[in-house]
Amino acid sequence: MSVAASNKQKYNVRGSFRFQPTVFGSKEHCCVPLCSSSGRYNSRLSFHRFPKETSLRLCWLQKIRREGFTVTPHTKVCSRHFLENEVITTEKGRRILAAGSVPSLFEWNKYSRKTRAGVWERRCRPSNPEPDSADPIEDNEPPVMVPMVVDHDYGASRTVCVDREQYHSMLREIEQLKEQLRSCSLQKPFGLKRFSTSPEDIRFYTRFPSYEHLKAFWNLIEAATAKMVRVTRAKKTDVMSTTTETPFTRPTKLLPIDELFLFLSYLSTGCTQRELGHRFNIHRATVSRIIVTWANFLYCLLGSICVWMSPAAVSSSLPQDFDGRYSDTQVILDCTELRCQTPSSQNGPL
Repeated sequence: MSVAASNKQKYNVRGSFRFQPTVFGSKEHCCVPLCSSSGRYNSRLSFHRFPKETSLRLCWLQKIRREGFTVTPHTKVCSRHFLENEVITTEKGRRILAAGSVPSLFEWNKYSRKTRAGVWERRCRPSNPEPDSADPIEDNEPPVMVPMVVDHDYGASRTVCVDREQYHSMLREIEQLKEQLRSCSLQKPFGLKRFSTSPEDIRFYTRFPSYEHLKAFWNLIEAATAKMVRVTRAKKTDVMSTTTETPFTRPTKLLPIDELFLFLSYLSTGCTQRELGHRFNIHRATVSRIIVTWANFLYCLLGSICVWMSPAAVSSSLPQDFDGRYSDTQVILDCTELRCQTPSSQNGPL
């Protein structure tokens, strides 16, 4: 015999160790997932059909956790999943289930059914043992009992022991945080409404003499802002959108009058777009789109207004010195001459 044949005969133990079927074995098996019980190798188990009652059958299907499972007359559940008092042995030795029995022991609950005491039947935890009288008495204050609710732990005590000094320090910290939050909420955001009562700030940020002058200018252009041509987020700068604005379709969170205030502040102070974004709490790209939008809007709106007087009005208001030779004068441009010192000779010493 060769070496390979001897090794094959040595390690081929499949035929030697095999489950032996019982004498009165059956072909029944359990349909519960993770359960490999079969009547062929275990005669001590009994297998039970699903009940005919619809509600009880649905309860069985819910307990064994099999969705979309079709129950047939050959579908059975072994007695391993029932309690001992639910499996009854008749006088003839036949094992049946008690009325209304439902399987409750499975692999996922480790074939155990722990009973939990009711909420009112539980006892509170024992109190802390009293300190030994032999120990020296410390001068520290006793801990204060603070009520505390623990979620989903009804058996726990309703009080916990904490240090009194730590408890009061936490209360002071909470009050400080509340005061900071209150001050932050009361602080007005950076906008026109914040400086409406300060003429100096209005002149600094907008170059208008006062808030009333700025409101008068806004009342003139407010109706036209509803159909403003806005620059969109598209990559091409020539892509714009024209929509009737409402509080729900406004492209930015700023009011239109605050957008005008941002544009005037940009012209008056020369702030960078990043700085304006921090002040108005918006993105720098949004600041850029607002500036370009309002520059185009005011150019088109104010550029269509004629600021020149008519020829008849100019002729009627001309001074007498302009009669005759300068009678057709329409505009007088006031120029200022500034003299600057220059070297007399370009080849001279520096």
